[in-house]
Amino acid sequence: MLEVTLIYGFINSTILALVALGFSLTFGISGVSNFAYGAMYILAGYTVWILINKLSIPFWPAAVISVVLTAALGAALYRIVLLRVRGLVISEVIATFGVGLAILETFRYLGFTGFEYTLPPFTDGSIMIGNTYVDHQRVWIVVVGVILAVALYLFTHYTRLGLAFRGIAQDERTALSLGIHSDKIAGISMAFGSGLAAVAAILVLPRGTISVNEGYDVLINAMAVCIVGGLGSTPGVVVAAFLIGYAQMITDTVSGPHWKMIVSLVAILVILVLKPSGLFGKQKELEERI
Repeated sequence: MLEVTLIYGFINSTILALVALGFSLTFGISGVSNFAYGAMYILAGYTVWILINKLSIPFWPAAVISVVLTAALGAALYRIVLLRVRGLVISEVIATFGVGLAILETFRYLGFTGFEYTLPPFTDGSIMIGNTYVDHQRVWIVVVGVILAVALYLFTHYTRLGLAFRGIAQDERTALSLGIHSDKIAGISMAFGSGLAAVAAILVLPRGTISVNEGYDVLINAMAVCIVGGLGSTPGVVVAAFLIGYAQMITDTVSGPHWKMIVSLVAILVILVLKPSGLFGKQKELEERI
């Protein structure tokens, strides 16, 4: 039992980190909390399904098209909607949540519910880790998750665009004085964040069916990881993903799977009461602002 909890807790934590990376990236660079994030995740999954089953496009081309389309939608969301309310935090939240709600409920209205909406696994079969069977898809999730985290670190530290991302995130006014266009970079960050949501969906959704309701769960989990770790902090996302991931797995083992989401909600509540800026957050605490 302990071995199963350790192995599947690690996999669950990797999934949470994957799900939260795009949300954290967008907020860390542009300061925008993309509440359409869960909808982008589900949209990517349904897009792949439609391309495979209705247009007979092979899985890998369909996956690439889905990531590109989702990223383009994220950029369009910033350009068409968020640019007009930039800096008005409540308006940004309402706008993005409204767009996400419209996307998810449109899929529900069109009848995209049922067990037939599934994505194929990358490879079939399973491997033994100790005395525990782990299917290939979960192995792919861990491998790609680690590669993606490393690639993001290298991108943000050693590429011109990545350094522009960091410049805007650290000091927007100074970055503007150096010729970095903040709105352009913020739009690109929305595209990157949405694209990462699509990648997470393509990796994670083959484990089960695509469900509209999962879009809301993904948003809650992404928010929980980012709030606990500290909004905009990539190390915080990783640490928080493992804390919440193992807590969810232990809760699942002890009390059942229907209590897993409670862990994320409780984590949000506890961290907001004890340390509102998160474990690795750089936002000022209440006593520092007074």
